[in-house]
Amino acid sequence: MAESQSSDAFVAFERVQKSYDGETLVVKDLNLSMPKGEFLTMLGPSGSGKTTCLMMLAGFETATHGKILLDGVSINNIPPHKRGIGMVFQNYALFPHMTVAENLSFPLEVRKIGKSDREAKVKRALDMVQMGAFGGRRPAQLSGGQQQRIALARALVFEPELVLMDEPLGALDKQLREHMQFEITNLAHDLGITTVYVTHDQTEALTMSDRVAVFEDGRIQQLDPPDVLYESPQNSFVAQFIGENNTLEGTVKEVKNGLALVQLDDGELIDCKPVNVSEPGERTLVSIRPERVEVDKSRLKEGTHTVKAEVLEFIYMGDIFRTRLRVAGNDNFVIKSRNAPDQVRLEPGQQIEVGWLPEDCRALDAK
Repeated sequence: MAESQSSDAFVAFERVQKSYDGETLVVKDLNLSMPKGEFLTMLGPSGSGKTTCLMMLAGFETATHGKILLDGVSINNIPPHKRGIGMVFQNYALFPHMTVAENLSFPLEVRKIGKSDREAKVKRALDMVQMGAFGGRRPAQLSGGQQQRIALARALVFEPELVLMDEPLGALDKQLREHMQFEITNLAHDLGITTVYVTHDQTEALTMSDRVAVFEDGRIQQLDPPDVLYESPQNSFVAQFIGENNTLEGTVKEVKNGLALVQLDDGELIDCKPVNVSEPGERTLVSIRPERVEVDKSRLKEGTHTVKAEVLEFIYMGDIFRTRLRVAGNDNFVIKSRNAPDQVRLEPGQQIEVGWLPEDCRALDAK
């Protein structure tokens, strides 16, 4: 990304690289810019480079090459405590010997803020996370969820313009984690705070973010709003990493009129949207979301290809039915259908045909 493009960005990485040993790059030529007030999630498997990027932005790691800009100013050589960035970690990092109020007051004392101002800011931050009554307690007297709220309040207490969060909800149980996802997102948007959030949990990323940067092997594979990422993955890694996804292997027969004709490995022919294939003879991994697969052929356009399938497993999940099929040699082809009175329940061993609209099927790279 050219500098001119990121000149109005609040956070910008320009050709940033990071190596720990001088040979292997864990972050490769990263270009990324964020406007003020955006909630951006860095998502990816372990070792993909997402946490290293966050730590370089925080100042705990140094970029080997390239520039990191905050509000147009390079922060490469500014120490962490002078960057004015709030941080929230998975392990809370609260001082055990201090009360909750003292924990929150500490970053204000470091910034030489007067006592009466400190008390007002601490009260405001505790009220923001619904912990106003807990100022006199010590961290050990709080539950995990309460400690995480205090860690969040401490990151917000000095009113930073940028907050970084590293897997902050990883230690919480599922219900509390989902509740905190909405609280954090609403708080960030209400306060207009620019937020960079790191997680390996794709549901968390889709639920919370304005945009998601999907990392793999030190590079951003795709950077888009959650719905675009899910509906229009740009390569097979993103398609398989985000949400549940069916894949079928095949070979491109022709590409014309905006469609790729793909011959699956069992000989069946299907039409797909060509995403990163263009030549006949190319191998491809075809991607179809489970909820886009139709058993009722009357819902498909005339002329749409259908494929033979064998029902292997039918699972009742309350609001949806989940059916596992064998399709073109793949025994893990899943369809999801909502639990409605007219919905057909399939039986293991049943031979059926399934289909989907060509625009819901993507011909991706074969990696």
